[in-house]
Amino acid sequence: MNHYTLWHAMIGGILIGLASLLATVLSGKIPGISGVFGRLLVAAKPHSPSRRYDETDKTWRAVFLFGLIGGATLSFALLQSAALFRPMRPLVVMAIAGLLVGFGTRLGGGCSSGHGVCGVGMGAKDSIAAMLIFMAAAMVTVFIYNRAFL
Repeated sequence: MNHYTLWHAMIGGILIGLASLLATVLSGKIPGISGVFGRLLVAAKPHSPSRRYDETDKTWRAVFLFGLIGGATLSFALLQSAALFRPMRPLVVMAIAGLLVGFGTRLGGGCSSGHGVCGVGMGAKDSIAAMLIFMAAAMVTVFIYNRAFL
């Protein structure tokens, strides 16, 4: 915990950007987490001529999400420094926050990974506006939560 530096954040950001670029180039799709997850839950049409495409599409989405969750699980299990990022709030608060974030991603047309990493990186004006709103709402939420509950 004492060895955290801004270099870690910069290197992590660069790796996230490169991974997003690689995923976009290889799949032709923007790898925003809410879109990847949301489209994984959509059922394939039973007699669709593109059923094979649906199965392939679901496969890469499942592998992507498995790697995302598996990588975080391994980090928390194996790296003491990952304790810095473990949730410090009660589970019920985290569950409510997760539901609100899910609602917000549907309302905002995507999540911070899709808008922030990919959309802003491509210079999309709607993504820049979405990120400004996301960040302002997050700051206000944390401020209110800290004043009301801590």
